[in-house]
Amino acid sequence: MNYANFPLDKRKPLPSSDPVSADDFIDVERLLGMAARQAKVVAACAAIGLFLGVLYLQTTPPTYMATSRVLIDEGLNKVVDEVSAASVSMQTDSAILSQIEILHSARLAAVVVDKQKLDQNDAFMDPPTSAVSKAAGFVRGVVRYFRPNPAVGTADVTQLDPATRDAMIASSRRDYAILKLQDEVQAERIGRSYVISIAYQATDPALATAVTKAYADAYLADQLDASFDATERAAVWLQGRLTELRESSQAAALAVEKFRAEHGLAVDDGQLISDKQLSDLNGQLIEAQADTARASARYQQYKSIVESGSDNAFRDAAISADQPSNSIISTLKTRYLTVAKRQQDIEANFGAEHPQAVALAKERADISAQIFGELKQLTESYRNEYEVALARETALRANVALAAGKSSIDNQSQVKLRELEQKATALSTLYQTFLGRYEEASQQQSFPVGKIRVISDATLPKSAATPRTSIVLGLSLVLGVMLGAGVGGLNEFRERFFRTGEDVRDRVGLKFLGYLPIIGSKVAKDDKRDDGQADIKTAPSPSAAERRARMRVSIDAPASMFSETLRSAKIAFDVVMEGQGSRVIGVISVLPGEGKSTVAANLAGLLAANGSKTLLVDGDLRNPGLSRSLGMEAEQGLMEAVVSGQTWQSVGKIDRQTKLAIVPAVPRGHFSHTSELLSSAGMRRFIDNAKETFQYIVVDLPPLGPVVDAKAFAPLADGFVLVTEWGRTPRAMVQSILSSESYIANKIVGVVLNKVDLKKLAKYGSIGGSEKFFDRYSSYYLEKSEARTKVNS
Repeated sequence: MNYANFPLDKRKPLPSSDPVSADDFIDVERLLGMAARQAKVVAACAAIGLFLGVLYLQTTPPTYMATSRVLIDEGLNKVVDEVSAASVSMQTDSAILSQIEILHSARLAAVVVDKQKLDQNDAFMDPPTSAVSKAAGFVRGVVRYFRPNPAVGTADVTQLDPATRDAMIASSRRDYAILKLQDEVQAERIGRSYVISIAYQATDPALATAVTKAYADAYLADQLDASFDATERAAVWLQGRLTELRESSQAAALAVEKFRAEHGLAVDDGQLISDKQLSDLNGQLIEAQADTARASARYQQYKSIVESGSDNAFRDAAISADQPSNSIISTLKTRYLTVAKRQQDIEANFGAEHPQAVALAKERADISAQIFGELKQLTESYRNEYEVALARETALRANVALAAGKSSIDNQSQVKLRELEQKATALSTLYQTFLGRYEEASQQQSFPVGKIRVISDATLPKSAATPRTSIVLGLSLVLGVMLGAGVGGLNEFRERFFRTGEDVRDRVGLKFLGYLPIIGSKVAKDDKRDDGQADIKTAPSPSAAERRARMRVSIDAPASMFSETLRSAKIAFDVVMEGQGSRVIGVISVLPGEGKSTVAANLAGLLAANGSKTLLVDGDLRNPGLSRSLGMEAEQGLMEAVVSGQTWQSVGKIDRQTKLAIVPAVPRGHFSHTSELLSSAGMRRFIDNAKETFQYIVVDLPPLGPVVDAKAFAPLADGFVLVTEWGRTPRAMVQSILSSESYIANKIVGVVLNKVDLKKLAKYGSIGGSEKFFDRYSSYYLEKSEARTKVNS
């Protein structure tokens, strides 16, 4: 097979080093795999967390908490509120928060410190602390030592007299105790109720109980004192105001009376005298007007009767029947009618000339004249009455006009009077109000009742409040697990190596040929790094026997997993190179120490053991690790054959057991032109000569990373087997080199993962992947062969 079978224009591009599938945005299977791989790390961190938790419990002194609860009860102060001038309504959250701030105040803390003498109590001033607190204090001390903060303006206490110095120390201790108690006491509202919880925590349960009780008592006393002080201050202020208000009220009342007297604003039954006089005159005027009208009507009536003549007087005289003189006129009219009737009768019987008829006519005329005279006299009387009524009306009208003018002047003065009266009334009302409040405040001073009562008194705590064993251990375990998860996540983030065949296919797009397990007990057990792989830099050099045994694993243990993977590689390049007579296979790696020489030797040995004519060539002329591992001591090797034009027979050796032909590499000092040698015409003649005899020519080539020898040999190779160390070789590096060396990448038949830790491999396999079932494959690998592999290693 030649390079023409791998055209560059048809080569598929390599996939990205970290492909992300849109369908696997949250890969639960991958997350579970990560968890399984990092389970030991998480368990170790959890154990460390538990250990630290136990250590904390052992080094932390227990503290005890005493709790008292007080209720802000409005009902206790109802009696006082009924007479109080300034009742406080505790209906808002801000009022409850204000009470909590009172509990945290320095004044209340000072009362408790003085009552309990806490500044002289060593259990309060210097309680035992935990190891963590001591360490933190030590660190703060070191920081202060290196970063001093000198005080400014402080006096040297050593220069003071002992009494003053002791007083200053005692004052400082008291101030410190107050600040410490303020910081340590706990006061909080219970839910949405009016209950406030007061708690204090100390290493001595008796001290915690005593301080809590003292705080509750001090709070109750403070409420009573505050109520009494407020009432007393209100009473003193009200007393001063009463004196001012009394004087002001009296002055205002005096001003009202003085103004009324100056302006003649006398009052009768609540009404000004001028207004009352005007009202009376108006009534009299109305009555006089009525009398005048009535008198005028009578006068005009009788005047018209008189003016009508004496003939009509008798007829019109009837209208005066209701008047005082009607008796005389009525008598005369009766006589007149009687005479007139007798005259009629006589004239009817004797004629008008009859003397008696003439006498009766004369008598009738006399009576008519008397009636007319009475009417004239009555008319004159009515005229006099009319004139008197009219004069009275005129006089009353003048008096009303005079009284109205005076009333207008009084009304204008009354506006100012009303203003003075309103001021006097307001001052009098205010004085009465303040007088009542002063009496109420005076009564309240002798009846102090607070709105606070204790509903739950502090009792001696039976168990420690902190540290809580279950909480500390649980939190330690959780923090340990979280730390382990973080470390495990960091390990997974740093995971940039090949672990499974799926990684090979997805990351570099090459065929995966199989896993090659770790061989050699020292490397597998003693020389592993943290990730389970041998560290070439730190591992001691294996013995010559062990190196030779590694090169013959496929021969000594043909039924092992190692051999099965090499058989898979053989099948792969047999399929790819089908139809070719002789096949040149290059074994390459990216980095040194990945085990390519071991793979090349075992692959060639497997092919030879199967009866195929095989030639193994050590093509790493700069570092012939294959030749050293096989223990071949030769004077001539590949370099001499290529340079001198010799054939493989002149420099090769034959393995007696497998008939494997081996061409070693003999180093000749520092030779840097190995790439020209591998791509020379002499190398081509050497390969062409070997093809005439062998079916397989396996060439162990230098790594791709440090030198270009493999690239120089690529035109002579029919295919490459890429050896990558499991968990050591970075995926990005492999992809980068293969992308840059596309000439070689197109000839790579497949990739084998070498130095695989089969016990850890299952953790990296996906659910359902073959990596999960390697333990079931063990029945297909002969135990005898595996035992031989272990012995040889």
